[in-house]
Amino acid sequence: MARAVGIDLGTTNSVIAAWEGGEASVVPNAEGARTTPSVVAFTENGERLVGQLARRQAILNPKGTIYSVKRFVGRRFEEVEEEAGQVTYDVVPDANGLARIKVRDKMYAPEEISALILRKLADDAGRQLGERVTEAVITVPAYFNDAQRTATRDAGKIAGLEVLRIINEPTAAALAYGMDKGQHETVLVFDLGGGTFDVSVLDVGDGVVEVRATAGDTHLGGDDFDRRIVDHLAEEFQKENGIDLRKDPQALQRLYEAAEKAKVELSSVSQTQVNLPFVTADANGPKHLTMTLMRSKFEQLTADLVERTMGPVRQAMSDAKVGADDVDEVILVGGSTRIPAVQALVRRLTGGKEPNMTVNPDEVVAVGAAIQAGVLKGEVSDVLLLDVTPLSLGVETQGGLMTKIVERNSTIPVRRSEVFSTATDNQPAVDVVVLQGERERAADNRVLGRFQLTGIRPAPRGEPQIEVVFDIDANGIVNVTARDKDTGAEQGITISESANLDTAEVERMVTEAERNRASDQQLRQEVDARNQLDSAAYQVERRLEELGDSAPPHERARAEMLVTEARQAVADQAPLDRVRELTGELQQVLAGLQAASTTSAAGGATAGDEAAGDDDVIDAEFDRK
Repeated sequence: MARAVGIDLGTTNSVIAAWEGGEASVVPNAEGARTTPSVVAFTENGERLVGQLARRQAILNPKGTIYSVKRFVGRRFEEVEEEAGQVTYDVVPDANGLARIKVRDKMYAPEEISALILRKLADDAGRQLGERVTEAVITVPAYFNDAQRTATRDAGKIAGLEVLRIINEPTAAALAYGMDKGQHETVLVFDLGGGTFDVSVLDVGDGVVEVRATAGDTHLGGDDFDRRIVDHLAEEFQKENGIDLRKDPQALQRLYEAAEKAKVELSSVSQTQVNLPFVTADANGPKHLTMTLMRSKFEQLTADLVERTMGPVRQAMSDAKVGADDVDEVILVGGSTRIPAVQALVRRLTGGKEPNMTVNPDEVVAVGAAIQAGVLKGEVSDVLLLDVTPLSLGVETQGGLMTKIVERNSTIPVRRSEVFSTATDNQPAVDVVVLQGERERAADNRVLGRFQLTGIRPAPRGEPQIEVVFDIDANGIVNVTARDKDTGAEQGITISESANLDTAEVERMVTEAERNRASDQQLRQEVDARNQLDSAAYQVERRLEELGDSAPPHERARAEMLVTEARQAVADQAPLDRVRELTGELQQVLAGLQAASTTSAAGGATAGDEAAGDDDVIDAEFDRK
């Protein structure tokens, strides 16, 4: 059965959620994070990185790193000319006047970039859920026009997804909030994301979510708040040093990252320090940016942006014919609603009403989309009448890993299948070991049974197609069958009492899986991380050679020491944390060395380029097809 999910395709971050065991929940990505940066990078050696890997190398590859692409989806170049000048990559018009992304002489439609993000979300979720994700409900700002909605649907198609429906972000948020509400409430959803602002007034209750009015601004979001900080920092630096950092793509990228970090910190503290060593250089040597930013200054810089949200709120309330006293709940959506000045404005507009903090502003939209996906698939209405399987079920694959086929909390009855193949030439049989548990390593999970499928036709590895089917009936009895699609040979096993662990043991295994998530993921990530570290060490060495005697002695000494440590860490297969720590330090050193000479070239390949593509390889005794 195809899995339908809900996807919040955001300007800054994206989230995917699925309906599992009677509730919609966020599905973590391959890195274990619940949100995925909406960033795509094209490296010099032709690799495409998506998410955190892309974001991590943005400083060294500003022209090839695409972010905030949602601002350009489904829009003509003339509509986005101002925004195009505020990103580090090139946005140009095509022959029809549509906005296009230009990277190293190749043109990309914004939908293509969005599709890469959607594909990563779906692939990562598929691994977590143990089955391919093929259908999705995707959310868009309520104020997206038809062209932007169509472009979003096209992005889904490009990513290989059947888009069941496009729904509005505030509606999805209200659906998630109102899922268990019996009484009727008037809800105002205030959604300030990375690139867009929406406000909707809805009636919620008895499982019904009715939109009464909506308004918004597709040119207002967290990116604009970041830009105010960037401009402030750049102008202060220019006054002191006579250099405009906004003219240097690498420096601008570092400024944006520092601005976003400062903005986040100022939501919880009254002042923060911005430190950017070696941000640029002139004839007198490297320059550093160090500045204290007060919350009061941030609020002065962004006061007009906050005020711009007032118009749409008043318009939506007026259209819905409700006053401040008629609003029962205010739901805040989007990371930018954590800004204290924004929350203060919301209170002012709603008669002093405190916003509802029971929903996670980063995740609630995706959760609502997943509920809608469940409705469209007919899963939600029946889910309360059905039992669930308490732990994931799967099979052992090569390298001692567990490949999940039925995710825990899947509603039963359920039937799931995966197609595998042989790992060696002319392999006559495969062993199927049925596992239950949440760990990545097979040895850490419970073995429910094992059987052997024989009679496979001799063929080169990867050719035979072996379908493994898990069928769990309403009584919790598990039937597992393996069938060679070519010869029809079939073998199976029936496992009764598949949920024969008591509640305490189930809880222990789930808790253990959560606690060991980092070490489990290390199994899949350590090779990539070591390759990344090796690449970083190589680039630092190459940069030192290029600089020769012009490299500052203290920088050279630190760089050489780190390269030696990195080589040793790769050779000794050091722990993942140490490998990543060294990689980060080497990337910082490289940034410093890039700034050490006024003749250094902007852009270039990055330390993360070497090994990002291996995520999609499933190392299996029978490789997944």
